[in-house]
Amino acid sequence: MKLNTNNNSYIIIYSAIMVVIVAFLLAFVFQALKPMQDANVALDVKKQILYSLNIRNLDGAEAEAKYNEVVKKEVDLENQKLYLCDVDGKEVGVLSMKGMGLWGGISGYLAMEEKADGMYVYGAYFNHESETAGLGAEIKDSQAWQEKFIGKKVFGAESPEVLLSVVKKVEDPATQVDCVTGATLTSNGVNDMIHENLKVLVKFLTSAQVENVKVEEE
Repeated sequence: MKLNTNNNSYIIIYSAIMVVIVAFLLAFVFQALKPMQDANVALDVKKQILYSLNIRNLDGAEAEAKYNEVVKKEVDLENQKLYLCDVDGKEVGVLSMKGMGLWGGISGYLAMEEKADGMYVYGAYFNHESETAGLGAEIKDSQAWQEKFIGKKVFGAESPEVLLSVVKKVEDPATQVDCVTGATLTSNGVNDMIHENLKVLVKFLTSAQVENVKVEEE
């Protein structure tokens, strides 16, 4: 008996079978590739942390090895992390940050070092999901803009007030960074992200918990 391939029932059954087969294959490929995808995501996070420590141009195994060398401890702070690092004998803390830009989520890592009169920026790296290319996307793409944060005062030794800001017009070069040209709203998002996330860090640093997270001696 010859099948009538023009019959509606045949077409529906055939289509259903093909959908099931394709779905199965896609699920299989996804599961097979997931460990690799997870590893790539984890490596990307480590590279971003290294970028904030002014360690760039490392790929794959080099980045993995360098991360394991400099990052000594991870501390959970509510919905973010603090990475305690040793960079050439200098203790540096890297704070993970999340916020909102003009079109979507933004994120970043702010590396800080403690001096006698307060906390200062050691380095910074920012990322985004969907900011405008050539404008807001410069928070990620412009290394020169990220480097403007280096040396800025985050907060004083005695005061928990967050001093570091991204502004349209710099009035205090010691604590302020210029907005990205043509991307005021995205820059405002970076400023808000920095302030909100640093408040969590200040809360942690003024609590008793900080005594338990010092970098251990080798």
